[in-house]
Amino acid sequence: MTIEADRTTPDTRELTMRRFRHTSVVGGRGLPAVPVDALPPGPRWPAIVQTVALMRFRHQFHPWLHRRYGDAYTVNLVPGGRPLVLFTRPEVTKEIFAGDPEVFHAGKGNAVLGPIMGEHSLLLQDGGEHHRARKLLMPAFLGHALRGYRSMVAEVAAAEVEGWPEDQPFRALERMNALTLEVILRVVFGVTDEQRLARLRPAVNRTVEISPAILLGWAYPRLQRLGPWRRTVENQVELDRLMYAEIRERRGAADLAERSDVLSRLLAATDPDEPGSGLDDTELRDQLVTLLLAGHETTASALSWALVEVGRSADLLARTQRAADEGDDAWLEAVLKESMRLHPIIPMVVRTLMAPATVGGWDLPAGTTVGPSIIMSHQQESNFADPEVFRPERFLGDDVPALTVWIPFGGGVRRCIGAGFSLMEGVEVLREVFRRYDVGAVGHDVPKVRNITSVPRRGARVRVRRR
Repeated sequence: MTIEADRTTPDTRELTMRRFRHTSVVGGRGLPAVPVDALPPGPRWPAIVQTVALMRFRHQFHPWLHRRYGDAYTVNLVPGGRPLVLFTRPEVTKEIFAGDPEVFHAGKGNAVLGPIMGEHSLLLQDGGEHHRARKLLMPAFLGHALRGYRSMVAEVAAAEVEGWPEDQPFRALERMNALTLEVILRVVFGVTDEQRLARLRPAVNRTVEISPAILLGWAYPRLQRLGPWRRTVENQVELDRLMYAEIRERRGAADLAERSDVLSRLLAATDPDEPGSGLDDTELRDQLVTLLLAGHETTASALSWALVEVGRSADLLARTQRAADEGDDAWLEAVLKESMRLHPIIPMVVRTLMAPATVGGWDLPAGTTVGPSIIMSHQQESNFADPEVFRPERFLGDDVPALTVWIPFGGGVRRCIGAGFSLMEGVEVLREVFRRYDVGAVGHDVPKVRNITSVPRRGARVRVRRR
């Protein structure tokens, strides 16, 4: 079977449409109503206004909420005015990350991603289903596997950055998005055929490049028949068709056992406690899309900010170039981590309480969604001295930030399974860039929200010159 032949396969469209019909974006569905007087204070605006503020203006809204209401505050979200309680103290972050996973459900808090990622996504599962999926996926992201991916990532990165224009400004975000997408398609999906890549790239880009309004619209299913929502659904039909075809063909590949890409490893994965078990096609599709959305633009944005920040300082540039030349991976990783701290890509980590629980001294009822604000955690003086200053050395030595204050990958049993892959990828990309170029920042940039991530509004403009 070829991907092109699969165009006539009748079930892929139905699988996509079934997902949109049956995946609820309402994380609180089936949970009891939460009395307002049981929650920390918060704005009294209509839920739609609070939702727009949280999604669209997060970098202004989180600090305002903290200034106005203190270390804990409540935001009410559409649909249904479901409450979200955000906390800003690291000891409360530790409480939430260490909470009983049978009580602190993460999947319901991520429900807005359901129509795109699917019900089997690691981000949407809880309880036994999450435990099983994580056990099957984890071997593909452990040390031995990561070392196997490193050379492939370096090869993709070298091919991309070698062609960058010299002595003229360009948007680093555009180039980093192209690079990280190529890593996903070649290293994670294992696609190398150029014709297949040419069909996958636009479908993937249209999946990533959606506004928060599209995500908001999933709460109102009738919108799926209109304008941008209808186009998003049709793009999902096309992406699913390509992905299911790739999965089915890969299952029959004669060299499956020798292949080292993530998809091939997942196809071979079985639960040692359940011989013969594994991920079916729909589960694989959902996990691959999760890895795509969680690891594509997030890493690209962090890398773009890293180039801008290093490009603002001659001393930082010289130090980073020396690290690239000498194989000082610790410094390169510190640059990436500091970029993620100063410019958070995701605003918060959330859990929905399935039973009453005490969090941060508040006795909260079942149905409440809680979580630490990543934005506030990363910019508070009590967590990071001079938090507005880009200082990679924070992440070197014996006094590195705790995983309750530096939280771009979440924490606890729900910490992002691809954290190690993301850091490895970032180090390899930074190495290839700074071995070749002097990098200078061009102008000032600020964050803007695109889908669930924050990216440089002006594209992180830089200028490079051969060393």
